Amino acid sequence: MKKYQKLSGVKEIARLADVSIGTVDRVIHNRTGVSAKTKSKIENIIKQLNYQPNILASRLASGKVYRLAVLIPRGSERTDFWDTPLKGIKRAEEEIRQYGISVATFFFDLNDKSTFIASTEKIRQQKRFDGVLMAPSFVKESISFTRYCQEHSIPFVFIDSNIEVNGSLSYIGPPLFQSGFLGARLCTFGMKNTKKILFITISKEKNRYNYSKIEEGFKNYFFENDVDHQLIKLTITDTEKESVFRNLEKAFVKHPDIEVIFVTNSRVFSVAQFLESKKHKKIHLVGYDFSKENQNYLKNGLIDFLICHKPEEQGYRGLMSLYHHLALNLPVDQVYFMPIDIVTKENQDFYR
Repeated sequence: MKKYQKLSGVKEIARLADVSIGTVDRVIHNRTGVSAKTKSKIENIIKQLNYQPNILASRLASGKVYRLAVLIPRGSERTDFWDTPLKGIKRAEEEIRQYGISVATFFFDLNDKSTFIASTEKIRQQKRFDGVLMAPSFVKESISFTRYCQEHSIPFVFIDSNIEVNGSLSYIGPPLFQSGFLGARLCTFGMKNTKKILFITISKEKNRYNYSKIEEGFKNYFFENDVDHQLIKLTITDTEKESVFRNLEKAFVKHPDIEVIFVTNSRVFSVAQFLESKKHKKIHLVGYDFSKENQNYLKNGLIDFLICHKPEEQGYRGLMSLYHHLALNLPVDQVYFMPIDIVTKENQDFYR
């Protein structure tokens, strides 16, 4: 039993430090071959955990199980974006299952608010969850559900998008202002004569907080750098292909000399489909997320840049944050911003 306790502890320290078990073992036994920075990081974790394997072992012996609920959209035929954070969640689940963690996943349809409500009702009815990881895609309904969590002292973590509520344990996702700022800079590469930029949001449920932050950052780039431009805003709430095409057709009839399009979410592929159908190959197109649909249009040159925020890592860190808070009583960052990656045709084969 002692050998098992020690192995569990070393593995846990290695996971938290993002190093190998051998590296942790070298630090514990004061052997050489570890950089000063890594050694300091491991020693701080050991101190924080108070060499946690003993606590983990006692928890395992007690049979205590922490039950976590995951509430995220289901991947669809139109976009597979949510398959990626789910992959990260599954990876975290595999790692922490041995420490008495049980995970139940509840899906909803991004195009059907009632499915979100139904999934939150299932979580409420089961009355057995110790923490919730969620994507707050439907704002009003998410706020209502977080009130339930607060009333029952259930910690909750947001991934991908944030909403303005008190009491969340953590938000893990993109730094929205900076992401919009970068998006504007990428758009300038396509501005030549008319300086016209079509700024599009394609979403049934518009999260005002998130999109306003992206827009604020986008506009701020042009203000700070005194770049001449004309911004044309378009919001499309019906995400069906026919609706997107119809709205874009109207925009191009009114502004036939648009040079650049910026899409504020992962549905940039639907704009690429329109440009392909109309043979608008010279339009500079910038959007978000490394989904399969977007990758295809990036490869053929219709999408010029994709801004990505490591969705798999968001799912992984989201679940691990609940685990650290509940099982290990470790502090969790209230806000954890993911890095902003730029993916192009040239580097997409090497991006994961």
